[in-house]
Amino acid sequence: MRFPSLALLASCLLAGEAHARFVIYADEWHPTRPTNAADRTGIDHVVLAFAMANNTAAFQPKVPISTIRSEFPDAKVMIAIGGWGDTVGFSEATKTDAGIAKFASDVQTMLTNTGADGIDIDWEYPGGNGADYKQVPNSAKVHEIKGFPKLLGAVRTAIGKDKLLSIAVPGKKGDMIAFTAETAPDIWAAVDYINIMSYDLMNRRDTKTAHHTSVVGATTALENYLDIGAPVDKINLGFAFYAKYFTTAGDCSASPLGCSIVAAEDPITGKDTLTSGAWTYEPAHMVPVDTSQLKPSYDGTCGPEKMTKCTTGCCSQYGNCGTTKEHCSGACQHAFGTGCVDADVAGSWQIAMANSVTDEAQGGQYFYDKQNGLFWTWDTTALITRKFQQIVRSYGIGGVMAWSLGEDSFDWSHIHQIANELGSSGYGTKQPHGKQSYAVVLNDGSEEPTEPTLTDPTSTDPTSTDTTEDDGYYWVDMPENTDTWSEPTEGDDYWYKWE
Repeated sequence: MRFPSLALLASCLLAGEAHARFVIYADEWHPTRPTNAADRTGIDHVVLAFAMANNTAAFQPKVPISTIRSEFPDAKVMIAIGGWGDTVGFSEATKTDAGIAKFASDVQTMLTNTGADGIDIDWEYPGGNGADYKQVPNSAKVHEIKGFPKLLGAVRTAIGKDKLLSIAVPGKKGDMIAFTAETAPDIWAAVDYINIMSYDLMNRRDTKTAHHTSVVGATTALENYLDIGAPVDKINLGFAFYAKYFTTAGDCSASPLGCSIVAAEDPITGKDTLTSGAWTYEPAHMVPVDTSQLKPSYDGTCGPEKMTKCTTGCCSQYGNCGTTKEHCSGACQHAFGTGCVDADVAGSWQIAMANSVTDEAQGGQYFYDKQNGLFWTWDTTALITRKFQQIVRSYGIGGVMAWSLGEDSFDWSHIHQIANELGSSGYGTKQPHGKQSYAVVLNDGSEEPTEPTLTDPTSTDPTSTDTTEDDGYYWVDMPENTDTWSEPTEGDDYWYKWE
């Protein structure tokens, strides 16, 4: 079964339809925000991260919501609750109905106090597999599975229909513990948006190199939710504004993908072994260091922001001088100190950017740096376009989301690319997954094809029914339109028939 025309056909047929959402998280660890209005174009939801799940009512964002509104006057401003590692508040709340009611009340209090337009529940993850999975096994979190939709329902009741409620959901199927055929209907009913984290698809719990984000990986993540009934118009496909790197166990030159890595977390404690990490698109990470311009550090800080170097010891990835393992490994900044014992991550990234490879089959960017023993994986602006063509437009989802605003602050190029795609013709949001089908034929205009004889589809799965394999017609999911054959004009690239 072939579907080569799906994305382009969608852009041809759906031009001028509804505007798609652009949701972006703004986190406190990467606080840079665009000062030029052009760098904010298209963003219509800003999600401030994070309020703690066990102290929600008292939360006040570090940047006042009024400031964010002045910078993004056309955007809804929301507050994210939770984030990686913050699961205790959610888990405790879902043990009892009273706990759920208090959590919902606290959320309402926070919205009243802050004036935010809504909240995002970023529970990673209900049912288990979170940061504490070695300390608190999944067997101790079974109550969270049924508690999760109850919590969302209670929050919706507390905040009312005028406030927005979204959820950040895992991209890996193994982490979708609480997203089942039984719980899904209540989850979808409670929320306005479903933000799929279709990145970090390779993480430190994996043992072999793979794309942390790719067209194929994002498509699979999306379809996992469509399979359990997630409404397409509520879905936002996730984009990551960072690369990831992993230390390989040996020479991966022959096969960079599927190659063994050094254990990236402690098998007993789950603690980060500092052999992998994320590398954001911030100026400090993107610009090569001119070591001739460095000055000695006299305050214990170091790095590209101040262009200072430790007089003794290592410069940690967080810009502090010292001699501990945390200072001298885990993206230790080689150019800004002495004694680093790990690979030169910053130098390796420069090599990776200059020599990267596009995996055309999977739709991911990668590079293996033999010198430093690092495997890199990330998205390019070209792959953002491909994701729009093959996923966002083709499936007609409601929009996109990105983590995070400040992480693209080198040149805001990923934000620009997303905005350009959202502003281009051909985006539609009205296509229900697996409801209707139509047939497509590729044609260069040089000849008039014969109208095909079509059989009725026997399944909502578009791959299960087809006309003859070599006739150029393919079944794909699309909305109902008309039962008449559209007469093309000479030069049309696509002729189609609705069924």
